[in-house]
Amino acid sequence: MIEILQVSEVFIGILLIAVILIQNKSVALNLTSMSGGMNETTKRGAEKVLHNATIVLSALFIFNSLALFLVS
Repeated sequence: MIEILQVSEVFIGILLIAVILIQNKSVALNLTSMSGGMNETTKRGAEKVLHNATIVLSALFIFNSLALFLVS
């Protein structure tokens, strides 16, 4: 049981790193609009899929870490 959790921990960790590195890093602060607030942007297409995959993989990584801690 411990071996399965350890292997899955490494696999989820590698997937999480890959998904984070693939995401778009061209987020810029728009200082031209001084109207009191920033415009809200929505994620679409592949950006939304990668964002949701990051959340799911992070949750799986945390739960797997807790299970590994409790079993060992």
